[in-house]
Amino acid sequence: MAQPLRAPRLHPAGLSHDPAFLHLLAGSHARLVGAPLLPDDVGDDDAARARWLYEDAPFCVLAHNTEADPRFVYANRAAQACFDYGWDEFTGLPSRLSAEAPDRAERQRLLDAVTRDGFIADYRGIRIAKSGRRFWIESAVVWQLIDEASTLHGQAAAFGDWQAV
Repeated sequence: MAQPLRAPRLHPAGLSHDPAFLHLLAGSHARLVGAPLLPDDVGDDDAARARWLYEDAPFCVLAHNTEADPRFVYANRAAQACFDYGWDEFTGLPSRLSAEAPDRAERQRLLDAVTRDGFIADYRGIRIAKSGRRFWIESAVVWQLIDEASTLHGQAAAFGDWQAV
């Protein structure tokens, strides 16, 4: 059984600019969702693509691992701004804390459906920022992080639309 992805602590950037992690994110998205995660004009160099996704993407991307209480291992800068957490705060945070307690059952149903079906497109739900600000995420895609050897590494989400509740 593969070890769950851990929130990296040795390197300040951790998975943020890791081409291998980009390959897992983008590859599993393409295989399961049937569409590319990144636009074609970002280029072919995985290091540059990883840097673009983390630093410049105009949409949020988050990923958590497979621990019993999954923890975020990745959040690009757009997601950090949306949720009001920096990289060091976000990575290692239990992903259930991205929703308020009353909304966690709905969030768990979503994750169970993703586990069953591989992905869900056009998800809408309420999330909470570190500051307590509540917001809707709209048109989210949530998918399994599965590598080419069919090893599950966690789940990821991408969304470009959010608005205050």
